[in-house]
Amino acid sequence: MRAVVYDRYGGPEVLHVEDVAKPVPKNDEVLVRIYAVAVTRADCATRQANRRSGRGFELVSRAIFGLRRPRQPILGGDFSGVVEAVGPAVKEFAAGDEVFGSTGIRFGAYAEFISRPESSRITRKPKSLSRVEA
Repeated sequence: MRAVVYDRYGGPEVLHVEDVAKPVPKNDEVLVRIYAVAVTRADCATRQANRRSGRGFELVSRAIFGLRRPRQPILGGDFSGVVEAVGPAVKEFAAGDEVFGSTGIRFGAYAEFISRPESSRITRKPKSLSRVEA
């Protein structure tokens, strides 16, 4: 699958598209084909390692997200899409369900697919919202 990744901190120029392994849902996970993703201030601050917030905050940020390079190379926290597959223990979702959710600081949504635990911040998309609005 394709994903927008970064392997060093910096401005938007550090982002690039790369082929990465498609996730396989574990026992309790939902595999979502992503159709829309938000680009948030948190994504930008993480990508820059919060250099604009002061040296102390930059050190805290790097301690969390990776000292020399990002631990998680795929940013993106808020997404919407369609369930592609589910693990055997998943009860609330089925293939074809339209969903939206947030990964929190785990990121990973700047990709074609994401696999998240059923118990995480993911829910069915209301029919009244488009995938982008969700």
